[in-house]
Amino acid sequence: MRRRKVEEGAMAAAALFIGILLFGLSCSNAATDPYDVSALNTMYGGLRSPQQLTKWSLNGGDPCGDSWNGVKCSGTRVTEIKLSGLGLSGELGYQLQSLTSVTIFDVSNNNLGSSFPYFLPPNAEQLNLAGCHLNGRLSYYISQMTSLKYIDVSHNQLQQEVSVDFSKLSALSTLDLSFNAFTGDLPQSFQALTSITDMYLQDNQFNGTIDVLSNLPLENLNVENNHFSGWIPEQLKGINLHSKGNSWNSGPAPPPPPGTPPASRPNRNHNSGGTGGSSDAGSKSGIGAGAIAGIVVSVLIVGAIVAFFIIRRRSRRSSMDVEKLDRPFSPLASQEAQGTTTVQSAEMKPVQTSSTVSMKIFETPVVINLRPPPADRSKSFDESDATAKPIVPTKKVSTSSINSKLYSVADLQIATGSFSVENLIGEGSVGRVYQAQLDDEKVVAVKKINSSALPNSKDFLEIVLDISRLHHPNVTELVGYCSEHGQHLLVYEFYRNGSLHEFLHLSDEYVKPLSWNNRVKISLGTARALEYLHEVCSPSLVHKNFKSSNILLDAELNPHLSDCGLAANFIFEPDQASGYLAPEVSLSGQYTIKSDVYSFGVVMLELVTGRKPFDSTRPRSEQSLARWATPLLHDIDALSKMVDPALKGLFPVKSLSRFADAIALCVQPEPEFRPPMSEVVEALVRLVQRSNMSKRTFGNEGTPRGETEDS
Repeated sequence: MRRRKVEEGAMAAAALFIGILLFGLSCSNAATDPYDVSALNTMYGGLRSPQQLTKWSLNGGDPCGDSWNGVKCSGTRVTEIKLSGLGLSGELGYQLQSLTSVTIFDVSNNNLGSSFPYFLPPNAEQLNLAGCHLNGRLSYYISQMTSLKYIDVSHNQLQQEVSVDFSKLSALSTLDLSFNAFTGDLPQSFQALTSITDMYLQDNQFNGTIDVLSNLPLENLNVENNHFSGWIPEQLKGINLHSKGNSWNSGPAPPPPPGTPPASRPNRNHNSGGTGGSSDAGSKSGIGAGAIAGIVVSVLIVGAIVAFFIIRRRSRRSSMDVEKLDRPFSPLASQEAQGTTTVQSAEMKPVQTSSTVSMKIFETPVVINLRPPPADRSKSFDESDATAKPIVPTKKVSTSSINSKLYSVADLQIATGSFSVENLIGEGSVGRVYQAQLDDEKVVAVKKINSSALPNSKDFLEIVLDISRLHHPNVTELVGYCSEHGQHLLVYEFYRNGSLHEFLHLSDEYVKPLSWNNRVKISLGTARALEYLHEVCSPSLVHKNFKSSNILLDAELNPHLSDCGLAANFIFEPDQASGYLAPEVSLSGQYTIKSDVYSFGVVMLELVTGRKPFDSTRPRSEQSLARWATPLLHDIDALSKMVDPALKGLFPVKSLSRFADAIALCVQPEPEFRPPMSEVVEALVRLVQRSNMSKRTFGNEGTPRGETEDS
């Protein structure tokens, strides 16, 4: 009996040991994180020559447990993807942002031959896409990858300006953009690269100067074979610099502006006894920073005393003398003048400076001119939206500088039948729109501006001047204007097919529904219009009121974006229930180019579904089009079911899927993750090219579901 109990105990212990062992094995081979699996499945599906990717699959699988080729893990998360030189082609997919634990992403030296991927592993430290035959422009998404230490995108066919904002990439030490076709000036945000030691920009088409690099801690810099000009900064002449093949200015560089500190390399030695630091340079110049500060403070104090005595002296003069001497921008204007105030300064303690100047100033009234400086016209509309705009003196605009016809109120009153209801064709937040026929038989659209929408009637001509400078095939053209007897009117081209909103939501049985090809064409045209406003106009112009009713269609159904420059200049009340507003606008009321991108994504959803952006007649969960449709954009079955019934199934499935991918990028809740419009344009152009739609835009009504667009 006793022996039997011992045997039973031994068996129980063995069973417990085996259970623990099996549990440990199961834990060590736990399934890979499902988000990582989905991202790798999508990546595998986008590649056209994946024979080298052993064990990879289109659906499911366990990349970590099954040791997929080129994939390394830590626990259940993928941490490294190294697929260099495997002869891969195709695309990398749109879910790379799900790989949040990947620190090394290397797909270099493959034949991908596609556009640069927008999404990338967000926490990558090393990013290598060199030699992949990639085209298009560098993804703006890189701006958010704050952990990056190494970027190599060399030996591709990347083009246009570098639109990445490097302000948050302070950890970056190596940047290789060489052997591409980048153009434009170097980004000013390069100044934030405080850890950069190696930069390779050779064999591109950069222009301008390289002054932005002068204070970086660079050790190796190659800028050969570009279109740089100006002088090579002195700070860069002591490093390993390759600079031939540019248009450098010959002769000595011009002297720096007065007060500019002497040129010196950034001090990389933080020991107090180090050499070559900025403090050392300052001491060698014979005058220290403290001395300079002392002199500046002394000058300010002396100036204050002089101002005090001038004010006292002026106060004794007659009012007529003061009026004669006063000037609009005088810093010592009288207290009654506009934009001035009196500030009582408290008793100040003695100020000790390096030049041993010591003085005591007692309580005195100091008159300070608070008139704001002239508006900075170089600042983009995007930047100026976030802050209150100061009232500035109105700039006088000559009508001769406006390249649009000047009409009288009488002319437009006759043309519109005294602005009759019969000729009313639209009404918005800025004013009403009337159809008008001019003396030359030309039909135009006349927008009559509400007086409440114009904060200062004197600014109207300046607004007209700005709008008259907008010229793009997909932007409505300003024909003329009127500013007379307190009336302010704008005259635009007239488009007989009305707006996209009318086509989608107000069509009757006599109007033929839009084909799939025409819907894509309208998206591409309006995307190009926004790209023009955001990235070509200087400063950038935020539309603020992008919606389907502001997209006008001509006889060939080409889109023309209206109201450009209106909401940005007039008092504009957003419609919170419109369904077009980006989440951040609903919260703060502040518009940016990114909020325009969101609104564009909503219009694309309208084109896919035929639904209104907000429809209170639908079930509560479906009233907001963006909220209802966004989660379904990557489910092809659900996506196919939400397509506008008016299409009667005549659409290419692959084209629909790619169209949905572009929508998903635009309607992301975080504005920083939405792409610039130039990347949206590129995505739509690729969609058209792959579908061979350019040959069928005016002929076919679409391709039936299930039929490939290449067939």
